[in-house]
Amino acid sequence: MAKSDRSVLGRWVARRELLRWRDRASQAEWCHLSRLRGQWAQARTLRDELDHLIYVADSRLALPAIGSSAFHVPFDADWGWRPQLWRAPLPKSGLASVHSGEVLGDEVGVFHDCDASEISLRQVRNFRESDLAPFALRMDVFAFSGTFLSIAIDLPQAAIDGLRRRHLIRLDTAVQMEKPVDLFARLNIKHGPNTEQIVLQLPLSEDEVMVEFDLAYTNINEKRIEKAWVDLIFKDPAMNELILRDVTLCRRPRAEL
Repeated sequence: MAKSDRSVLGRWVARRELLRWRDRASQAEWCHLSRLRGQWAQARTLRDELDHLIYVADSRLALPAIGSSAFHVPFDADWGWRPQLWRAPLPKSGLASVHSGEVLGDEVGVFHDCDASEISLRQVRNFRESDLAPFALRMDVFAFSGTFLSIAIDLPQAAIDGLRRRHLIRLDTAVQMEKPVDLFARLNIKHGPNTEQIVLQLPLSEDEVMVEFDLAYTNINEKRIEKAWVDLIFKDPAMNELILRDVTLCRRPRAEL
């Protein structure tokens, strides 16, 4: 009840303040100049604060909502997912001088074959009008003596529950680069002692790209699937800024012939 009373009081005070400035504006044409000068100074100060509030509010309200899992999913998909890094703020938002095998959050790991790492990773807020993901992953790569940089994303249990060879696994990603590099996506499915892999090159003619992994061409043992993950592999990423604006995955049955 007390909270409701404060809310009502706050609205009443705001309404009275609005009416006060409305009266001042209506009297500005004929009120005394000394009084007008004081009101002018107050109005300028108030306008600066209001402009700042409007600017910050516009930028924040235009951003994708934190926690959003909204993305384009085919109508026949039986599973869809956006990893946590692109969905919610991480407790540790960045890594510097990244060694191979380090992790960012619970689902994303970094692998490379560079001896002296000059790689930094940071979770950043998305801001473009076209962005659906609240967050992005920015990678700054300087000197790089290796041949590849891989972002490994562990798929959740829901992705492999009921997984069959008749399924297609679709990967959608939005990528920005300072200069173009070859980018590959590799789906890994561990079944028993074996790991099946499918590698596809991502076309980078546009920021947003999609590929589909067709499990019909694999030899997975459907009864022994234990784990699945996707590697995004950048070849020769030296002296580059790479931003993964979004990563989403979904699963759907392939059309029966």
